[in-house]
Amino acid sequence: MSSPKSLPPLVEPAAELTRDEVARYSRHLIIPDLGVDGQKRLKNAKVLVIGAGGLGSPALLYLAAAGVGTLGIVEFDEVDASNLQRQIIHGESDIGRSKADSARDSILEINSGIDVRLHKIRLEPENAVELFEQYDLIVDGTDNFATRYLVNDAAVLAGKPYVWGSIYRFEGQVSVFWEDAPDGRGINYRDLYPEAPPPGMVPSCAEGGVLGVLCASIGSVMVTEAIKLITGIGEPLLGRLMVYDALDMNYRTIKLRRDPERQPITELIDYEAFCGVVSEEGQAAAVGSTITARELEELLASGKPIELIDVREPVEWDIVHIEGAKLIPKDRILSGEALSELPQNRPIVLHCKTGVRSAEALAALKRAGFSDATHLQGGVIAWANQVDKSLPVY
Repeated sequence: MSSPKSLPPLVEPAAELTRDEVARYSRHLIIPDLGVDGQKRLKNAKVLVIGAGGLGSPALLYLAAAGVGTLGIVEFDEVDASNLQRQIIHGESDIGRSKADSARDSILEINSGIDVRLHKIRLEPENAVELFEQYDLIVDGTDNFATRYLVNDAAVLAGKPYVWGSIYRFEGQVSVFWEDAPDGRGINYRDLYPEAPPPGMVPSCAEGGVLGVLCASIGSVMVTEAIKLITGIGEPLLGRLMVYDALDMNYRTIKLRRDPERQPITELIDYEAFCGVVSEEGQAAAVGSTITARELEELLASGKPIELIDVREPVEWDIVHIEGAKLIPKDRILSGEALSELPQNRPIVLHCKTGVRSAEALAALKRAGFSDATHLQGGVIAWANQVDKSLPVY
């Protein structure tokens, strides 16, 4: 039902619904607020989903089931065994396949009448605006800040609304951003996050983990918002941030306001540099002080005394660790608390999961005077893949 805060429908209705479509979508058609008109709008809608991963999986399945006529998928990755805990659009037989192909097959199994368009590319400043212009609405299920800012800025330049979601451990967030929204209600992601958090401050899902079913909760809210925008029903999350806590089982919404200091977005930038996965100090510390897994293997075999420090969290240590390493989580090094536990009389080699956190810890050690400290390129994952293949990877 339209309310003072509802928006006009984003999409014009299609000319008709076929007899089969009436039967398929009957549970939609008998909802007074949605009805035949709303279903025709869904049929005519073109929605682009960024990523066929944790959030993209449920989003694509439910958009397909709802009858969104054209679904675009931006995805260049392949299905990995670790995806299956949450990325329900893929199955065991898809491991090693293109995620885009796997997602398309699952969508067409649910609804063969949908036009699925695959964009097997990495979203870049060079292609984003032109791609977004081909769709009515963007659904952003990405998991890193660089791509989120790119999606936001490209959506602004293309004049498109988008539904944004994010997940971490037991918590999820959803909002709707649309710079060109009617009635002066325009707002975008930079009003929520004017700047990316400092490198290493916010762990990725690969570093911090995510409860698999959280993806279903947040992905379904994102699809609900997409349906509301397409059909013009209800009050969308434009100007509101919905926060879901699975452990406390509560949903709350926070009002968002346009940042009066925010500069207009006129061009796309280098988002990797803007968000810097590793800080400049971490990058500088790693130059000339990085060793490979093979070099570490030779060093350990030589019998030279070294101190191998694992800077990950205890739960990660429990999954896999390199024999002979000592666990000192990164935060204890960055705070200075653990510096007294480090030896002064032999070289220190730091490692984490993939090399990001150990670079930050390395910078802290260099500052504290441990000039001969190094870190392991690629972390324990590189060690497991290149040296000790009996170890599990996570």
